[in-house]
Amino acid sequence: MTAPVTRIDAIRYARHERSAAANFVDAVDDHDLPMPLDYYVWAIHREGHPPVIVDTGFGEQAAVARGRTITRPVAQGLRDAGIDHLSVEHVILTHLHYDHAGSISTFPNARFHVQDAEMAFATGRHVCSDTTRAPFDGEPVAQLVRRLYADHVVFHDGDEEFAPGIRLYQASGHTAGMMVVVCETARGDVVLASDVAHLYANITRSIPFPIFVDIDAYVAAQDKVLRLVDGSLDHVIPGHDPLVLACFPTENDIARVDLAPHRPIAEVL
Repeated sequence: MTAPVTRIDAIRYARHERSAAANFVDAVDDHDLPMPLDYYVWAIHREGHPPVIVDTGFGEQAAVARGRTITRPVAQGLRDAGIDHLSVEHVILTHLHYDHAGSISTFPNARFHVQDAEMAFATGRHVCSDTTRAPFDGEPVAQLVRRLYADHVVFHDGDEEFAPGIRLYQASGHTAGMMVVVCETARGDVVLASDVAHLYANITRSIPFPIFVDIDAYVAAQDKVLRLVDGSLDHVIPGHDPLVLACFPTENDIARVDLAPHRPIAEVL
């Protein structure tokens, strides 16, 4: 029997050169060594259906403001994966930080899926704090509100089925309404974990990335993700790890994460 999800593309669109110290809330021995972040959007393919896109990425204006490097625009990355961004019908927003929901305008014909708690947080009193507001960009959030008033936003409350072979799980901690996407593939369930873990090392070292709203919930969210795949790192796709491109079958900066990695992730770390 064919699995519902036939392919998952992890499409890199940007990069940020930085040291390991920036990626962990606690001190690490390799703090001064390079540990860059890659930035991805994901495309979930099913037979007979248009691809479902997970997250929108950000554009050149945000890249300049935040010192990131666009390796190719999101729309071009999608075209390189055989996807017309204008034909996308559904976009799942794992959360509303600038790098995951910063290019909503790239998908003018899509419906956007978001957790109730995420939208409430991003448009409520919490973002009156400069520190809390820092990972959000106001204009994309405002665009999402405008899409809401045009009936192009779908809210989810906790764990729900999105479509056959695609399930959504709330995994708060990094943000108030963080959401992961579980895809049923030929090799078993694959979790698009987004920023539940920026890097595999955030999981294996048990040290959170230094952006979160609730550290206890952050730790619980990682535990939840691992339980969904019986503890297998090979079935977890973090939000920003260059190892995704290095370890999975890759062409033109597009990794096929529905396929098994070349070697177990645990052996690479």
